[in-house]
Amino acid sequence: MEINEQITKPITETAYLTKENTKRYRPILRFFFEENEKMNYFLYKEDIYSEFVGKENFENYTIEQAESDLASLVEWKNLIPIQDTEKAYSVEEFKHKKYRYQLSEYTIEIERLILKLENLHIEGSSLEPTLIERIKEQIEKTESMVTKSTQEVYGWWEELNENFKRLNEKYKDYIRSFYNIKMEEVAQSTQFIIRKSDLVRYLKQFIKILQDNSYQIEEKLSNISSQTEQIMLNKVLEEQRNTIRISNLEEEFPEELMRERNKGKWENLKRWFIGSVTRQSEVVAINEKTSEIIRKITRIANQIAESKGNISSRKAEYKKIAEMFCATQSLEEAHKLSSLVFGMVNTRHIKGDFVRQTDSINSSLLEEEPFTIEIKPRLRGYKEKTERVLIEDKTAAKQKKIREYMKQREEEMQEFEQYIQEEHKIEIDKLPQIKPNIRKMILKLIGRANQSEGKETKTEDGRVVKLIYPQEEKRCILHCDDGNLEMPAFVLEIEEK
Repeated sequence: MEINEQITKPITETAYLTKENTKRYRPILRFFFEENEKMNYFLYKEDIYSEFVGKENFENYTIEQAESDLASLVEWKNLIPIQDTEKAYSVEEFKHKKYRYQLSEYTIEIERLILKLENLHIEGSSLEPTLIERIKEQIEKTESMVTKSTQEVYGWWEELNENFKRLNEKYKDYIRSFYNIKMEEVAQSTQFIIRKSDLVRYLKQFIKILQDNSYQIEEKLSNISSQTEQIMLNKVLEEQRNTIRISNLEEEFPEELMRERNKGKWENLKRWFIGSVTRQSEVVAINEKTSEIIRKITRIANQIAESKGNISSRKAEYKKIAEMFCATQSLEEAHKLSSLVFGMVNTRHIKGDFVRQTDSINSSLLEEEPFTIEIKPRLRGYKEKTERVLIEDKTAAKQKKIREYMKQREEEMQEFEQYIQEEHKIEIDKLPQIKPNIRKMILKLIGRANQSEGKETKTEDGRVVKLIYPQEEKRCILHCDDGNLEMPAFVLEIEEK
């Protein structure tokens, strides 16, 4: 990172937030900002005076104080004064310099940030699964950007980065809210128990959409050539160079800085979905964190349900005991009941796995056989003696297991071969009733082929299997020994041995 004057210089535009009269400066600039949003860009000191006179912190406010406040804000570069000469009817009026004031760009952005901070607790955070789908659609257009104009490429680039930025911010805010201290308080509410199932379903749906699209995004990004990336980034830079900004007409276009920034954005997008040699992708991290949140929600809900159940059962017990005490006829009888309910005062119990001679609860301690308890020393360096156990050679057992497994796989492949129809095809809708293990093999081949770009995969013996989608989205019933499965009527073309 390069440290230059732009980074180290003080920002005087924020001075109004901490000065002595900030109670007047902040309302004045907020009024300017609200009017600016209504496209009323210029205000006079009379407008400020008439708006605030008599309000809180503006008691006994005068037009001179309004002019002084505006002058301070001009000094800190929050306001830009423009002399209004249109209504000067004399030399004297012209000399007094009647000004109208406009907000500076810095101040507009500062007020926007303050508004966002003020509404953080209102806006909250949420996950937007549709962002993933939009990013996938935009990345699929990357190859076509080579032939597009610089304006079209730049519009695509801005939209892609805006969606990616929103996805990052939304999911981080949402995840962070679950690790907030207030989350523990919210989890104790009855509403949390009611909405628990909806919340878990919402998170699972987000994970499903993320997984469905992230694999395709990863494959598309991996297949984009460096030449395509370079052409696309050059077109983006060219359009950025041609974009004229009124605020910095005098400044030279920072070409190297923008080139490095664009490249960094693209590389960060790729790392987010693909990862790197030393770091896993953010998609994997999201899956792990969301699964952890689902477990946490379920655990908290179960704890609350159990605690409420325990409270209700103990309440019934206490009520029953109270009724028993009320039914006693004398204090002595109450003492006896107390000894049964609460036991002896200040007693100590020794817990252990003791073998008793009788299971009778009426047996006295004096009638029990004595026993010995071995007490171990409480020393840091003390360790119990351990017997040496020789490592047993299980090579023969392992080889036997391997042979059994290989034999089982060979039998399954032979059985699988029986279902290959003429022309080396397996038509799902023409299959007879099959065993569960054959169904698993067929579905595994369909799943792997569906994930590949060419819709192809290989069997265990190396033959190429091509997946053909049914026409008109035809569906069929796959009959199995353990039930029926409705699915598309796929066709698997299998290469000859």
